[in-house]
Amino acid sequence: MHSTWCVVVAAGLVACSGGAVDGDGEPGQGTDPGQPGAQPGPTFSGDHPRIYLSANRDRLAAALTAGRPAAKRFKAMVDHWVGGDDIWGFDAWNAALVGQLTGDAKYCKAAIAMIDAEVVAAEAAIRGGNAPEVAGDSYLGIGDRIGDLALTYDWCFSAISKDRRTAWLAYANQAVWNVWNYKTAMWGGKKLAWSGWATDDPSDNYYYSFLRATMLLGLAAHDEIPDAAGWLREFHDTKLLGELVPTFDADLVGGGSREGTGYGVSMRDLFHLYDVWNASTGEVIANRTGHTRASMLSFIHQTVPTLDRIAPTGDHSRDSTAALFDYHRSYLQELVALFPKDPVAPRAQALLAASSVPQMAGQFMFVDDFLYDRPDVAPTTLDGLGTAYHAPGIGELYARSGWDKHATWVNLIAGPFTQSHAHQDQGSLMIYKDGWLAYDANVASHSGLAQQLDAHSLVRITDGGHNVEQQRGTESPLVALHRGAGFLYAAADLTPAYDGSPVVQQVQREVVYLEPDAIVVYDRVKTRAGSQQIWQLASPAAPAIAGTRATITTAGHTLAVERVAPAAASATSFDFRSDDDFTGGFRLDETIAGGDNRFLHVVFIDGAASSVAGSGDGATFTLAGKPVAVQFNHDRIGGTLTIDGHATTLSAGVDTLPE
Repeated sequence: MHSTWCVVVAAGLVACSGGAVDGDGEPGQGTDPGQPGAQPGPTFSGDHPRIYLSANRDRLAAALTAGRPAAKRFKAMVDHWVGGDDIWGFDAWNAALVGQLTGDAKYCKAAIAMIDAEVVAAEAAIRGGNAPEVAGDSYLGIGDRIGDLALTYDWCFSAISKDRRTAWLAYANQAVWNVWNYKTAMWGGKKLAWSGWATDDPSDNYYYSFLRATMLLGLAAHDEIPDAAGWLREFHDTKLLGELVPTFDADLVGGGSREGTGYGVSMRDLFHLYDVWNASTGEVIANRTGHTRASMLSFIHQTVPTLDRIAPTGDHSRDSTAALFDYHRSYLQELVALFPKDPVAPRAQALLAASSVPQMAGQFMFVDDFLYDRPDVAPTTLDGLGTAYHAPGIGELYARSGWDKHATWVNLIAGPFTQSHAHQDQGSLMIYKDGWLAYDANVASHSGLAQQLDAHSLVRITDGGHNVEQQRGTESPLVALHRGAGFLYAAADLTPAYDGSPVVQQVQREVVYLEPDAIVVYDRVKTRAGSQQIWQLASPAAPAIAGTRATITTAGHTLAVERVAPAAASATSFDFRSDDDFTGGFRLDETIAGGDNRFLHVVFIDGAASSVAGSGDGATFTLAGKPVAVQFNHDRIGGTLTIDGHATTLSAGVDTLPE
């Protein structure tokens, strides 16, 4: 898939591969960007600065002049760095940006010195027969390092001596070449091959680092080194349009990342590239895939009602608690900037304003508040958004009782299990109200890497004393999803997660969420004789077990777990602190011998349900003064929900939920 490539050769005239076109249009304007091929291709400036500033200089300079808070904080931080302060994570391009906006040469001088020191160190390593630091950890840092070099090169071009420009580009070009030619990668003529990890996987966080280095080097150095035009094609045609877009359209419907909410926040780097490319070339690429806009909605629903943490899915090595952080703020800011006229954007702004991170905490992130300060997108309210969201590409279903901070929030996981940072959590259930009531026990781990079945709220199967593991490369589909007055019904077939294990014949979970505070959970589990089935629920507090009821008191609420079936199950409490990786957390375990079994639980908060009783494959209880009966089919998905005498058939089929 290829595009028309254009270069500005004179004011108002653009030379293109298909002839000359008028160059007066503003970046990002033209035909529908959602229709690839209908919009004009990218245009590249012949003069420095080439990257980002032609579309944003006036806006950013005006923010500095007006003394907008984000601008003042950013410039003050840069001034401290230029003055000699050590600021963790500082990028030289921050200083180069201030130099461009103010015209003060001291900023570029400092930025150039920082980048040149890195290049000199790299040159020394190469002379010694070694790979420079940029190659470390399978080139993970190349986006930051080469991106920093490229932006500083472009924005401080006239202040860099010709011989150092040549040295910078030679080093950067070799680094990018090595990423895409990993089998024959070399430094200083010495072959130093590497694994090529994630070079063809757009769903992996490494990929966005590779794209950043490739795109920014191509933009900064086009027409100055022979390979630059090729890097632009590699970024745009080969990787973005040829690989990322079709992958996201096929695999990430509904937005988000299969790596979870920890490593998945790295997609903020990708969204930033969309913005920089548009500002630099005039071409909109964010709309090439529906994933981008959908990720704004997905993120809003991943954020729990207290607006201080996100759903803790997947590995969380930086912070196991999944507390809202600067990276999450940046993620949503960039999406708002890409879709400022979308009706969801003001709601996203409302979330940011009311969240626990109303501005960046880390100085190295101040630049994002500056770049994405959008007074033209005024925050409104989260009220009015749909209270349930399904992201099938990442296998996540979210529901809540409302958009106030004391609402109840429920999450069911069912979908693809493909990425290395994903967990064995297919079928897992999480519940939140003013704090965690049922969670992923990874939250209380030191490592943030507790991927095992034991850490999640699902039905665990053991055989011969060992867990029967869920397998990567599988997909457990959500086979039913229906919204009704005051309820949400979902059903998942989790059998595929076990990838044909001879121990497992069937694992299915059905959930009826009755707003605001009751959940009915029905599990069909069929395993071979000699195995065990353990219905488990992880929570920050120890369950108090009395007969068929377990009570968990935490976050100022009481979660009751009433086991309607099977009667023969034995209930125990497990303390995660018996594992050195955990600082806390408990798990309710209800164990029964393998076979063809049915688990039925009524889970409710603060006494919301009363008079719970079993009835075949169903349960009856009273909820808000109304009689409720839920009856499930014994052998197939579906059943009947009756509320105050009004019956609704529960059946297979996945509805599209309203936004």
